[in-house]
Amino acid sequence: MAARRVPPGQVVVEESFPVLDLGQEPGVSLDKWSLEIKGLVAKPVKLSWNEFQALPHVERTWDFHCVTRWSKLGVPWKGVLFADIIALVQPKPEVVAVVFEGRDGYTTNAFYDEIASNEALIADQLDGRPLPLEHGGPARAVIPFLYGYKSAKFLSAIRFEDHDIPGYWEARGYSNHADPWKQERFD
Repeated sequence: MAARRVPPGQVVVEESFPVLDLGQEPGVSLDKWSLEIKGLVAKPVKLSWNEFQALPHVERTWDFHCVTRWSKLGVPWKGVLFADIIALVQPKPEVVAVVFEGRDGYTTNAFYDEIASNEALIADQLDGRPLPLEHGGPARAVIPFLYGYKSAKFLSAIRFEDHDIPGYWEARGYSNHADPWKQERFD
């Protein structure tokens, strides 16, 4: 059964969820945390932690696939569906891409049509507990249908754009799309 859940070229890790980042884990207290949602939207917002917590939250269990060839099956997340973020800010019709920004300077991009038509999450819990800093806490993106580098940690902003803007790894030769089932690791 697990074999159907594992994309080609991936190996399942059984131990704890591996940690990869840019070498810095920028902590922030919850009273200073914010998530700015901006760009080509009708209603830009800057959410405090309490405002983010007031949004509808859901639980999802998804497999997580890393471009470095490991997969962690059945990772339980809780957070705000990206569809609810879309409903909140109302992106304009010309939006083509979404850029996720982390407090560590990391950025990554996703195509708007794809992220709007599939489930993705802004997660604040992992395995029933507050999202730990090492996994991008207090909130991170989780885009389960793409490699993990598209799931930005330490989330501080989301930008809706009328053109694609490759992020940190994409600008360094990693796939701009990153579909694990197509093994889109590098462009």
